[in-house]
Amino acid sequence: MKIILRADVENLGHLGDVVTVKAGYGRNYLLPQGLAMPASPANLKVFELERKKLQAKMDALRSVAAGMASRLDGYVVSIAMRVGENNKLYGSVTNTLICDSLHAAGIEVDRRRILLDAPIRTVGEHPVRVRLHADVTATLNVVVVPEGGGHHAEPEAKGTHDANADRTAQSESA
Repeated sequence: MKIILRADVENLGHLGDVVTVKAGYGRNYLLPQGLAMPASPANLKVFELERKKLQAKMDALRSVAAGMASRLDGYVVSIAMRVGENNKLYGSVTNTLICDSLHAAGIEVDRRRILLDAPIRTVGEHPVRVRLHADVTATLNVVVVPEGGGHHAEPEAKGTHDANADRTAQSESA
């Protein structure tokens, strides 16, 4: 199935590209989402008329993503987790936990945009990529610290936001 892309689609193409995709992918995802339109002579003429409007919209989204990326690059998120022997975590730090910590700090990022190769299972600092747009990626630092200040405790880095510390302090004082 030949289609005209109405937006940049990751691993497929950019605005205005005429690409061939499997019929199910085009019919069930790209067309209903408004990311593409069937390639025909009539649709090519319609697309050329609305290309400037679509390009302006894509540029605006890209500039918003670039602004957010400059805010996130080098940002440090501290997450307290229960730790066992050899500083191994009982659970793991997932993109949902990272997203919740960012929301607590006032930064709105969709959890599906946080790219983890594998869940974080050790104490320490871990760089994490956040894809904000098809062309814009930021890297933030996730610092995993032991919870409760037991014998595995390490000093917390200054200038970080510990989203779990508020909950821990409230539960200990109760």
